[in-house]
Amino acid sequence: MRWLRPGYALVLALLVAAPLLGPGYLLLRDAVSTPRSYLSDTALGLTSPPRATPQDFAVALASHLVDGGVVVKALLVLGLWLAGWGAAQLAATALPAAGVGGQFVASTLAIWNPYVAERLLQGHWSLLVGYGCLPWVAAAMLALRSTDGPGWPGLFGLAFWIALAGLTPTGLLLAATVALVCVAAPVEGPGGSRPRWLCAAVALGAALVAALPWLTAAALGPSLPTHTAANALGVNAFAPRAEPGPGTLGSLASLGGIWNGEAVPSSRTTLFAVLSAVVLLSVVAAGLPAVVRLPAVVPLLALGAVAVVVPAVLATGPGLHVLRAVVDAAPGFGVLRDGQKWVALAVPGYALAGAGAVVTLRRWLRPPADFAAAVVCCLALILALPDLAWGVWGKVEPVRYPPGWAAVAAAINGGPGTVAVLPAGTMRRFAWSGPAPVLDPLPRWVRGDVLSPGDLLISGVTVPGEGTHARAVQELLLTGPDPSALAQAGIAWLVVESESVGDMGAAARTLAGLAPVYRDNELTLYRIGGASAGASATHRRATVVAHLAWLTLLVVGAAGAAAGRLRPRR
Repeated sequence: MRWLRPGYALVLALLVAAPLLGPGYLLLRDAVSTPRSYLSDTALGLTSPPRATPQDFAVALASHLVDGGVVVKALLVLGLWLAGWGAAQLAATALPAAGVGGQFVASTLAIWNPYVAERLLQGHWSLLVGYGCLPWVAAAMLALRSTDGPGWPGLFGLAFWIALAGLTPTGLLLAATVALVCVAAPVEGPGGSRPRWLCAAVALGAALVAALPWLTAAALGPSLPTHTAANALGVNAFAPRAEPGPGTLGSLASLGGIWNGEAVPSSRTTLFAVLSAVVLLSVVAAGLPAVVRLPAVVPLLALGAVAVVVPAVLATGPGLHVLRAVVDAAPGFGVLRDGQKWVALAVPGYALAGAGAVVTLRRWLRPPADFAAAVVCCLALILALPDLAWGVWGKVEPVRYPPGWAAVAAAINGGPGTVAVLPAGTMRRFAWSGPAPVLDPLPRWVRGDVLSPGDLLISGVTVPGEGTHARAVQELLLTGPDPSALAQAGIAWLVVESESVGDMGAAARTLAGLAPVYRDNELTLYRIGGASAGASATHRRATVVAHLAWLTLLVVGAAGAAAGRLRPRR
């Protein structure tokens, strides 16, 4: 019985990610994995907005020991597994009356839903790691609040889950929110409860340490430009999207509605989305009578309602106007643009309600019929989103890099320096990587910094990124300058990815005056010879120390929680 819950969650996770078990690399939209990655200024968040910290730091360290493609795929599977296992653990903690059947329903709902499918298709593997930590954070905080709980091992456990969720800034914000909401939960029991201020201080302290990588990088890196028109475009482009039938509110309530219409499973692009939404919300609604009476669960249910309603309101005309004003006043709040990703906050409450459905059905059904009802709920959730299986119906699968990529990366790594890339743009389309656009893999494969403006083309509209220096170099390249002008701009290497479509401008004039270091049908590498100072050594050291603080919190939290579990009980 001990391994039943994690075993079931692992089966579901593997059923979703099965294609990734084969050889190759995850390369899909925002997901990029390469054999090796390095602690460049970009990876540390010093030359671009620190959205991928400390993710890139962790992968760079791990890829020195294990192939980077294996690291990313393993972390993705881990995130899905943790989501299912954690939902079952949360149900066991807050709603023990649900039993194994209810825990299975909670696991199924946490893994098998549109949020997981859409974030997989968008390539947000690290966000899914943070998503998988949310039920564990909730369970850890509820246990910590009770004096009958695990005490100091619980403290270490909470710190570990917050640190792991902090693999990305968004994951950390999600985890910290769940932890603080659970502080408000009244805990009943013979031993009473620990002070709320103490539990909140533990959560905030852990969150602050976990946030040091991107807080430090944001403070020491280049300031974000403020472009009102660009912010307006970004807010509109990233607003939650209404799926056929349910509308915006129904799409968000059923854990769907991502801004990118191409990152949606096929079953949610038709009126079948209505059935999918009805099934998921019916399971949740069936369990509400059983959980709404539990004081410890009410804060998570309230958080779930807020996590759905607020993004839906912000997706309206007035809501978008308010959000644009906020982002214009404080560009750092651009993290709020993608409103649908915050719907993850509803999942812990949804999972508990799903477990509660079994308690509700038990009023009419006797054992073992109530377990059969749990099986029916699980099957209904799976069949309502059938194309989540097998990598969202084969859309999420590993790819193999042509040999030229390793050759180009090796040449650049032999003499690291700033790299410019043609054609212009941030996203690429390669025949060998599938039909979906992908981020250029080069920045994560070389020691030097690869200049990218970060512009995104969404529904025919270009949303400018924050890479002002990269954009200036790109515009210079498109004018076809003398190679000496590129060297003066600090460019050491120029890579032409000829297989990808994009604007080349008059760059042919520049290329005519250069001799290639490497050339094949897909890639051409030129040595320019320029040098740039990059981030200062002081800034680099400070940022590395901040990343090491996060890593220390992660390791110490895991070790402390494990030691508490191994400690013999009297």
